Parts: sequence; structure tokens; C-alpha cells
Amino acid sequence: MTLKTQPFDISEHLNTPEEIRDFLQEVAATGDESDFIHALNTAARAMGMSEVAKKAGVTRASLYKSLAEDSNPKFSTISKVTKALGCKLAVV
Repeated sequence: MTLKTQPFDISEHLNTPEEIRDFLQEVAATGDESDFIHALNTAARAMGMSEVAKKAGVTRASLYKSLAEDSNPKFSTISKVTKALGCKLAVV
């Protein structure tokens, strides 16, 4: 019998604003810049790309492009997406 597996997608398990916040905090504490951008993408998919794009004041297509792998989004985009996710950036 062959074992069938599926890729794990954390976005399917981020169901509350608190879970999204905790996820982003953990990635910010343990990852690098590209990890954080990937985490923003994951969190945005969990909340809904259309909703995040609307709250951030960008188009859905530009949000996908900004958070794509190997992208280099502007700080203003990162800030807008973070706020749209109900979080804020802080220097501690």
C-alpha cells in the first residue's frame, strides 16, 4: 500500500487574529526578512487575500506580486499588510 501525503499549509490552521499575530511574532523572532515576507503571504491567505488587499489599499494582484517568493516589497507595503492583518510593527 502506497502512503499518500499532502503538503502542509499553515494558512489552513490560522483561524483567529491571535493565531495570526502569534505566527508573525514567532517568524519575526526566529526567521530572516524573506521568512517574514513568506509569513505575511501565509497570514494573508489565511485571512483572505481579497480582504487583506482591500484593507491595505492595494489590488489583490499587486498583493500577490509583493508577497511572492523572491519578491522585495517596499517597507510601506509590509507596513500596510501588517496593519491589515490586525498587527503592528514594533522595535523593542
